[in-house]
Amino acid sequence: MLEDKFNLTKDQNRRFARSNLTRLVYINSRFEGINTTLPQTQTIIDGLGVDGVPIDDINIIVQLKRGWQYVINSDEKLDLDFLKNVNRIVALNESLAPGELRTGEGGVDTELGEYKPSMVNSEAEAEYLSELLANKNSSITDKSLTLMYHLMRNQIFWDGNKRTATLCANKLMIDNGAGLISVPLDKWPEWNNLIANYYMTNDMSKLKRWTYENGIQGVELNNSRAPQLKQKLNHHKQRER
Repeated sequence: MLEDKFNLTKDQNRRFARSNLTRLVYINSRFEGINTTLPQTQTIIDGLGVDGVPIDDINIIVQLKRGWQYVINSDEKLDLDFLKNVNRIVALNESLAPGELRTGEGGVDTELGEYKPSMVNSEAEAEYLSELLANKNSSITDKSLTLMYHLMRNQIFWDGNKRTATLCANKLMIDNGAGLISVPLDKWPEWNNLIANYYMTNDMSKLKRWTYENGIQGVELNNSRAPQLKQKLNHHKQRER
């Protein structure tokens, strides 16, 4: 089992996530091929336009911000309805039916070719989530990584599956003070290769271990008032231009 690396209170984890909101949005926007800089992302989050950034990219960033705010602040339980709510936010402007489970065929282009997920069974997905969360033999971090990669591969929504999976897994992390899942951008080429292998084999063990070693972010607190909560995510700073 992958043990939890961090032991924060829910409030501390929320503050840590809020202090890194721009970086989280900046990193997650790469799922959609958006290449704004960190300062540009901050400007968009602040409600301003940026010359040269397409309106579609701006809309994705704005909805990612809203999705993260929802995940950070919500006291709702993590269930299938919550997943739908997150997808309804982050995929608002791209999905055929934001927040609705996929009812047709899907497909994902990977480095190893096209992956075609199975049709979605809503009852099976709800049961999977319930059993995963109830597992007393698994850490929060382990459960979160399992949930994230399960949702990515199963492609249960029409669009925005990676964003939805990432945010919902981090909901579980935040609520239990386990830190955040955020893979630094300089490690994305290797990460994408591991994800492609997982899609084709349905074996997430290597991918989970790699993510545990490279993508679990948090802070070690010496006391409840420790200022380290302002520590920033490792996100590959050389890209900030």
